[in-house]
Amino acid sequence: MSSGHGRRCGLRGLVLVLPLLLLVLAGCGSGADTTTRRSPAAALGPIGAGLDGPPGLHASVYAKGPHAVAAFAFDQQGRLWLTAAGLETHMGDGVYMIAAPGGSARRIVSGLDDPLGLAWYRGKLYAASVGRVDAYWGFNGSRFTEHQIILTGPMAQGENNLLVMGPDGRFLMGVSAKCDHCVPTSEWDGAIVSFRPNGSDLRLYAGRIRAPFGLAYYPGTSDLFVTMNQQDNLGAATPGDWLAVVDEDQDWRFPECHGQGGPDCAGVPEPVAVLDRHAAVGGVAFAAGQLGPAIANAAIVAEWNLAKVQQVAVTHAGAAGYHGTVAPFLTGIEHPLAVAFTPDHSLVIGDWATGTIYRVAPR
Repeated sequence: MSSGHGRRCGLRGLVLVLPLLLLVLAGCGSGADTTTRRSPAAALGPIGAGLDGPPGLHASVYAKGPHAVAAFAFDQQGRLWLTAAGLETHMGDGVYMIAAPGGSARRIVSGLDDPLGLAWYRGKLYAASVGRVDAYWGFNGSRFTEHQIILTGPMAQGENNLLVMGPDGRFLMGVSAKCDHCVPTSEWDGAIVSFRPNGSDLRLYAGRIRAPFGLAYYPGTSDLFVTMNQQDNLGAATPGDWLAVVDEDQDWRFPECHGQGGPDCAGVPEPVAVLDRHAAVGGVAFAAGQLGPAIANAAIVAEWNLAKVQQVAVTHAGAAGYHGTVAPFLTGIEHPLAVAFTPDHSLVIGDWATGTIYRVAPR
């Protein structure tokens, strides 16, 4: 997810310049919007495992995964599968499995470049990485006996991001723009795409989005929420990263429109919430009561670059769409990125910097 000189805008592309240190993911993340509704600073306090969070929650260490943990997916046996995507160092890239809380992480798949997307569907594990999507099945306890590259592309050397299965039985996947603010060179360059589970019938779902990263459906609906990393070259006008509802066939008009209004943004949808500048928003998952009534109908969003996890309380105003109110949720994780709910409805969050996987649940 880089801007500047990075060759892609995904995890690796987010590296700007080494002296900027923690702005690594910020090449894809940016700005702020004073119109965004934000709750007063929440009274976060110690909840365990070195984290601060809202009262009524308890945090513990679920397991220790590989450094650069990037995405989660649980299988029908309750095992946690995860990817490691290592920016400049790729020795540990691959797909790992943790059989149970407290278990060790075993690398099951290697040979992938920046694998980010991960999803189980009908007994097959799908992994999205640079320039391809792979399917694996026939797991015998130590390896997969079957493997197929189901999709090459949609852009050569393009950074493919997270995956989600849609209600119509098609996968959706974010594809980052190849640079911070250049004009896209194809319809796949900065887009959300969809395809069948066998990789066929590739379609453009929505286009000209800087870097669509996390994908999640609002519970009980077919409304797709997307975390969007914004461009980084606008100085004081740099926008904040977005959480948005994305409908099919929408044009978000990157790079001309970045939330500034005026003719360049005429007809462009509004985000549900504007998050922090240079946040490098990552995974998103919806809390619908699993964390208690105080955090119901909230999107849990990782801000990789700011060592922060946000909660966005989401309300549906009928024809007026969704509105979000942003408040801090967790601090103390160096680079939060992967976010998911476990089969027992607790929340797990991965620290890309250390490999620590945290579990958060009501006390």
